[in-house]
Amino acid sequence: MRSRVIEQKKEKWRARRTRTRRSLGTSERVMLTVYRSSKHIYAQLVDPATGHTVGSISSRTKGVVDGSTGNVDAAKKVGAAVAKFAKSKNIDTVVFNRNGFLYHGRVRALAEAAREAGLQF
Repeated sequence: MRSRVIEQKKEKWRARRTRTRRSLGTSERVMLTVYRSSKHIYAQLVDPATGHTVGSISSRTKGVVDGSTGNVDAAKKVGAAVAKFAKSKNIDTVVFNRNGFLYHGRVRALAEAAREAGLQF
């Protein structure tokens, strides 16, 4: 019974992720993709022409987060770090891909911190 509930939840997440990706797929700007797990948050910059990852920052990256990694403060630090990395690669504007996750909590904190650090989307 429990596995059926988990599978239904994963299937709904996959549908949201696909729907979000479909609407962003036609953009020519670099994509800032976010993934959140229960303990960490990950952000990566993806080049739309080649589909390759330009770079990635997460709460597991050394020197980004000190202490707890699964909270809003850690997401803010990751957002600031990914904006700093993007600026070093001469990337000013991106498309934000929330990857099927709802825009609240840690995902929202990461996005707002990236905007405050100078990234435009």
